[in-house]
Order: sequence, then structure tokens, then C-alpha cells
Amino acid sequence: MRIISYNTNGIRAAMKKGFINWLQTNPADIICIQETKANKDDVEYHLIEQLGYNSYWFSAQKKGYSGVAVFTKIQPDNIEFGNKIEQSDFEGRVIRLDFGNRTLINAYFPSGTSGDERQTYKYQWLDEFLNYLNKLKKTRPQLIITGDYNIAHTPIDIHDPKGNKNSSGFLPEERAWMDKFLSNGFVDTFRYMHPEATGAYSWWSQRFPSVRLQNKGWRIDYISVTENLKNKIVDAKIYPDVKHSDHCPIYLELKN
Repeated sequence: MRIISYNTNGIRAAMKKGFINWLQTNPADIICIQETKANKDDVEYHLIEQLGYNSYWFSAQKKGYSGVAVFTKIQPDNIEFGNKIEQSDFEGRVIRLDFGNRTLINAYFPSGTSGDERQTYKYQWLDEFLNYLNKLKKTRPQLIITGDYNIAHTPIDIHDPKGNKNSSGFLPEERAWMDKFLSNGFVDTFRYMHPEATGAYSWWSQRFPSVRLQNKGWRIDYISVTENLKNKIVDAKIYPDVKHSDHCPIYLELKN
């Protein structure tokens, strides 16, 4: 089971930058997209499906905003759109697919960068999401959580930890939530495979074009699994050279 998580910052914009050509290289069996910024009918989705992927979309009610999608060559047994939490579902943030005993959750965590109101909502969403996962684990104990978490967990996950100590995405409360999340039986697969890796980032600010060239980034995209899948991890990677977005794809391979 090869999985990619990728915030495309607008799927239509990514397609104009060669996203379909990249998909043709068969990078994974399951591609989890965040920030589609589109409804399925707004996209030339047949270009994706003719490559052998079934596509499942959960878009925000607000046009051109948020949204998640999963493109998969493995047929899911069950799909659930949203997590039954009103504002999260209104913003198109969570989609769930079941593959046998395994459940994949693709999530686009809120950003708090636009102001205090959204930062407050981010904390609310994080608590609601963890409660949702803990409840789901009781009936579906093997979970895979892909997505843009919008949090850099530790100082080695960000190029300038001192300069960003008051920045949304690296605030003490957000990092504490990551501690809590991982202590609830989840494993950060990239860090599990590469515990000391530095300079391994998945997002770079677009404000200054040189930032990505200089690798002044943040690792805010994750694929996490429950502890019971830890021994199934084969590989975990980040692909900074794939450039259709201000994020890059991240990768996990699990044994069947």
C-alpha cells in the first residue's frame, strides 16, 4: 500500500503545472489531496480517472476554498464524506476511506494565520478531530491519518524555530496538541523512519521565491498511523523536487 499526501493549493492550478504528468509516473496507489479549492465537476477529473484512479471528492460549501479528495487504485470498501462535525464539514476538511481492516483519514487542518478568530477555531477543530479519531479507533483500530496538519511539531521541523516561536503553526499550544496526538497511540511515520533528519520540509512560503531555493521551509504535512501499524512501515519520504504547489508530496509505504 503506497500512499501520498499532497496539499496542491488548488488542484486546477496544480494541473496547469504538470500534476497529471506526475501522476502518470504512478507515484502511489492512493493519492490524498488537500486544498483542492474546487468541486469535482470544476476539474477535468477524467484525466485522473483514465490513469486507473477512482476519485472521491469532499469540497467546501464556499467556492474556491479548502476541500479534500482521494484518488485511489485500490477499491475502498466504504467511503464517508466528512466527520459529522458541522463547521468542519461545511469547510470540506475530512474524508474517510476503509480498505479492509485499515481506515484512511485524509484531513486538511485549519490554518490560524489569518487572525485570532481562525486560530481559536483551529484549537477547537484540533480537539474535535482528536475526539473523532479516538472514538473511531474503538471500532476501526488501524488508522492512517494523512494531511496538511498546519503544525511544525519540533524545532527540527522548521528552518527558523526561534524566529517563528510566535507564528501560527509553531505556537506552543499547537505543538502541545501534536504531543497529545502522538501520545494517544499515533506514530509520525516520517520521523519514525528518519528520527534525526533536518532540512526535511514540506512547505515553503510563496511570499519570497528564494525561500524554496534556500530550503527555508516547514514540515507541516504528515502521514501518521496507529501504533499497531508501526511494524508495517516500509518507507517514508518527502519529495521536495515535485513542484506544483507551495507544498510538496509526502510518501508512505505500508506492508499489506
